[in-house]
Amino acid sequence: MTQTTSAHHQGGTAPPAARFDAVVRAAVGQGLLGEGGPVAGFIDTEGVRASVGALHDAFAATPEVLHTFAAKACSLVPVLRLLADCGMGCEVASPGELRLAMEAGFAASRVVLDSPAKTREEIRLALALGVAVNADSLDELRRIDALRNPGTASVLGLRVNPQVGGGSIGPMSTATDTSKFGVALRDPGAREAIVEAFRERPWLTRLHTHVGSQGCPLELIADGVAQTYELAEEINATLGVRRVTSLDIGGGLPVNFADETVRPGYADYVAALTAAAPGLFSGRYSLVTEFGRSLLAKNGFIGARVEYAKDAGGRRIALTHAGAQTATRTVLMPDAWPLRIGAFGPDGTPKTGPSLAQDIAGPCCFAGDVVAYGRELPELAEDDVVVLYDTGAYYFSTPWAYNSLPRPAVYGFRAVAGPEDGSGHDGPVTFTTVRDAQSLDDIAAESGLAHADALIQRDG
Repeated sequence: MTQTTSAHHQGGTAPPAARFDAVVRAAVGQGLLGEGGPVAGFIDTEGVRASVGALHDAFAATPEVLHTFAAKACSLVPVLRLLADCGMGCEVASPGELRLAMEAGFAASRVVLDSPAKTREEIRLALALGVAVNADSLDELRRIDALRNPGTASVLGLRVNPQVGGGSIGPMSTATDTSKFGVALRDPGAREAIVEAFRERPWLTRLHTHVGSQGCPLELIADGVAQTYELAEEINATLGVRRVTSLDIGGGLPVNFADETVRPGYADYVAALTAAAPGLFSGRYSLVTEFGRSLLAKNGFIGARVEYAKDAGGRRIALTHAGAQTATRTVLMPDAWPLRIGAFGPDGTPKTGPSLAQDIAGPCCFAGDVVAYGRELPELAEDDVVVLYDTGAYYFSTPWAYNSLPRPAVYGFRAVAGPEDGSGHDGPVTFTTVRDAQSLDDIAAESGLAHADALIQRDG
């Protein structure tokens, strides 16, 4: 689906706080947000291209680097295809994500499979396709020993946990002493076992690490990468041969959810890595990155209709269609994942007037389904629209099926500035369907409708 309306938005033209105002107005005007579509996700395609460009620019001096996108951050085939068109590879962590990457058109040589629980069949498929595989444990290496065909084109690596500590969000920190990911580098005997694993396997040529991203300071991330770089140097020196030839340094760029600015940037990330491991960019090792959230978060938003507004115990509550089913992390961990909220009228124009402390609640049937508490916003009323900013990654692309609520539609958009002739007329906003809203028929089919009588069949 392609639709066009008027807007005024292009890099730097609109004030930063109003970056998506015209897009919201266009979405309401075209019926993408309203009675027939009470919640939807939106992706800024030109913004995505700009973010990928900033990543490539930051690593421009690196002799050999493959930037992969972490598919879990937005597992939508059209978005993945856009990223492939921008020159990205793809990091996947399940058979489903691998299928999506293949459907999106990524070359197998530009796909990396990570997961702490790969099945034999999953490994067989990856090796047959020629997808790179990072083993998560020494036991997995032994499984690959039995499954590997010497003719496979797959680059094979081993993930290590440098155990440098956690950030401010415990569940997002993957380099703690007891993390489930990788071989714990500082555990007794682990370092020697890793060196021996590389000695025994000439086909094992890559080291992989990922410290975490959100809540992790750049210094912590850089320390983890530096520890892995030093291990690669040790392996090669001990074996007397250049066995480790590439380093997969994972993702690791947190997103600023406090305001519109992008900080830290990819250049800041490269500077931190250079300070911690000066030899990392020397060309001795080719590099792989696995960014996700940082590429898409600020290039997308959720729009949702206000169905009702009420008062309870002196508190104003706006009941919307965006709750835990699409903003799961924010609802379950509000302090760790706060979101900025925008208030718009029924016509999609920004609301004005005195601010009022309000809760923004969702449609799920549990009391904690609230995406924002006590936010100072112009008073919201029935048929208004709220916008959840910085939700281009993870939020609407991986919804939760709580209460059998339908998965929301997702639209890509391009917004172009109007003529520079002083006429004041806006240019077009073009929307394209990325994912249709889930229908009630889809929900019924997914819940086993084809087997409705399976549990009541009687013998005889």
